[in-house]
Amino acid sequence: MVWHRISSFILRHRLALVAVVLIGTAFMGYQASHVKLSYELAKILPVSDTEYKRYETFKSRFGQDGSVMVLGIESDSMYQLDFFNDWYALSQRINAIEGIRDVVANANLYDIVRDDTARKFRIVPLVPRPLSAQSSVDSLRDRIARLPFYRGLVQDSSGRAHLMAVTFDQKLINTKSRIATVRRVAAMADSFGTQHRLTVHKSGMPYIRTEFSAKVSQELTLFMVLAFVVTALILVYFFRSLTVMIAAALVVGIGVIWVTGYIVLFGYDITILTGLLPPLIIVIGIPNVIFLLNRYHEELNRGHQKDDALRIAIEKVGETTFFANVTTSIGFFVFYFTASPLLLQFGLVAAFGIMTTYAVSLILIPIIFSYLPAPSPKQRGHLDRRRVTSFLGWVDRLVRTRRTAIYGFIAVVTAVSIFFTLRINAIGYVVDDLPANDPIYADLKWIESRFKGVMPFEVSIDTKRPGRVLTPQTLSKIRLLEREFSQYSEFTRPLSLAEAVKFFYQAYRGGDPKYYALPGALELGQLASYAPQLKGSESRFKGYLDSTRRYTRVSFQMPDVGTVRTTELLSRLQPKVDSIFNIDRETGQRVAADEQYDVSITGNSVVFTRGNDYLLKNLAESTMLAILLVSVILIILLRDIRLSLIAILPSVVPLIVTAGIMGFFDIHLKPSTILIFSIAFGISSDGTIYFITKYRDELRNGKHSLTQAVSETIRYTGLSMFYTAIILFAGFAIFTASTFQGTIALGILVSITLLMGMASNLILLPAFLLTVDKRRKATVPSQS
Repeated sequence: MVWHRISSFILRHRLALVAVVLIGTAFMGYQASHVKLSYELAKILPVSDTEYKRYETFKSRFGQDGSVMVLGIESDSMYQLDFFNDWYALSQRINAIEGIRDVVANANLYDIVRDDTARKFRIVPLVPRPLSAQSSVDSLRDRIARLPFYRGLVQDSSGRAHLMAVTFDQKLINTKSRIATVRRVAAMADSFGTQHRLTVHKSGMPYIRTEFSAKVSQELTLFMVLAFVVTALILVYFFRSLTVMIAAALVVGIGVIWVTGYIVLFGYDITILTGLLPPLIIVIGIPNVIFLLNRYHEELNRGHQKDDALRIAIEKVGETTFFANVTTSIGFFVFYFTASPLLLQFGLVAAFGIMTTYAVSLILIPIIFSYLPAPSPKQRGHLDRRRVTSFLGWVDRLVRTRRTAIYGFIAVVTAVSIFFTLRINAIGYVVDDLPANDPIYADLKWIESRFKGVMPFEVSIDTKRPGRVLTPQTLSKIRLLEREFSQYSEFTRPLSLAEAVKFFYQAYRGGDPKYYALPGALELGQLASYAPQLKGSESRFKGYLDSTRRYTRVSFQMPDVGTVRTTELLSRLQPKVDSIFNIDRETGQRVAADEQYDVSITGNSVVFTRGNDYLLKNLAESTMLAILLVSVILIILLRDIRLSLIAILPSVVPLIVTAGIMGFFDIHLKPSTILIFSIAFGISSDGTIYFITKYRDELRNGKHSLTQAVSETIRYTGLSMFYTAIILFAGFAIFTASTFQGTIALGILVSITLLMGMASNLILLPAFLLTVDKRRKATVPSQS
């Protein structure tokens, strides 16, 4: 028998196996020392996705759209001399920081002046130096009011809220250096706020991403400590042994090193998901220790010597925990097939980490205890703990005598859960994982209430021909596009070449605000005669015009309105945008192919929404795939297709109830909560495997009837399942200490699901087994 040979091999080659584990751990520890945080946006969409490709093309052409950090204040003192000069000084200090490309604020604006002598435009700063008199500040205020280009960009309609936009260098935005730069900007802003006794609100994608990364790093350490402490305390309580606790900590500690090493070996970084893996390995790895030690103690109670007891424990529990860990790995590994880089990395590393931790526990736990004295009967007393034994006895009686009531109760609970499941909303927000009182969330909402938002929403335009962007036809179409967007309250005023041309035309006509408009074809030609002489203007337009003048963009900002509303906006605007550029307004017909434009809506908000939708679409597929693969394992174990399909139900019911809980409490389906189902099913099905393998083992002995086999399984396996459920419940509950709402929901819902899974596997599964086999003979035929 394979597992008999494995158990003998482990105990015969103890030192060699320990050496292999330690050498491998040392190597993986070296790899783990090089692990680093990811500083890029989470890659949810697969690289083959059309929307992902479009966004990557957009970024390669124009740069990262989410590269602006904003600072907002609310004050009536802005245009008082001292206050304004301090605001000016702040903008200058920030602009001097390495990695900052530009700062836009009312103390750092530019005007355009027509120079007829040189036949060119001059771009001049409105505030070249600190102002020296209040009259100069008043004059500046009036001058800004006459520049419609800046309207709504640096000051809200009330005149009390003011914004400073800090643009980061593209080379910095996805690197670790961004963190230090963001922190320097934030520190300068806070210093200004302290000086003037006001709050400086900080937001924008660089700031949000930096703070998210910092929280992930902090919580990784927090969860690691909590997972070790919680599981250690529970083990000491259950086993009354520091030796057991230390041995278990050693095993899962090695598992953590290996899983972190895998992250590096596979070329991945720590993300909000892979950051959860080390504490997950601790929680998931402990049940292996519990089942091995419980069986070891059980065999000692039956009179076996220490070495024989360890050999039997390896042989019997090794097979059970192997299949159990395979099912757990399946719950994670199915994410590999989503092709989403974020989930693929999480699922692949988790699957390898879980199976490695299993192998380490199977090797080290028997070897460690083979060198220790056999535990005394008192130390094995946890097997006969009165309360747990009484509970398992009650379960046994319930299963044997009240199966109809069990089925009725499950039917009612399932029906109610399905009803509430239908009420689940699938919606995600960029920062909805943060509580309302978190400064990041509060500052974002303040910015949105005064300036609409900071989430990028881009329109990418390919005119199909070089030099076509600055033609009257294209500029007119861009103006129509902007008018269409202005009908939706979510969008800020746009930034585009059309707006820049309006600004230049206003300067060309002497600065009168009424000329902030697109010029006619003739005047556009006259305007263009000044354009080539614009010194330094090329860099200013680089983000909106490529060198061939074929491509351009129109940039909007919007609130974090959620994926549902963003999808509505996309479905309404994309056809209208296409109509503006490719439908002849007079004939209503599509223009000839050589006159068409390729116009698409993209940007950070769009990609986030598409990614959320993509994950939702794959939720059912990944969960069904997990169920299918676990069913195959059960068929292999039971060699009975009908019984295997029935045995899978106790692990499915908790998922339905969990979905019902989500619907009842209005917990949204989003990237962070989508993980719950596959993970919970993979772990919950462990209980099914534990029960089924022990049940099959009892039947193989040929000494028990089916009813007796079920009772013995409940008695012996139920204890380990109970311990495991408590460990898993408490282990996942540690995630409620997170500041991310999605992680909290993950912890609570998985904990609840696993408790329900234990109850279902201890009550519903044996009830099914007795019902299915009630017409069979009292004893199992010999081929069983």
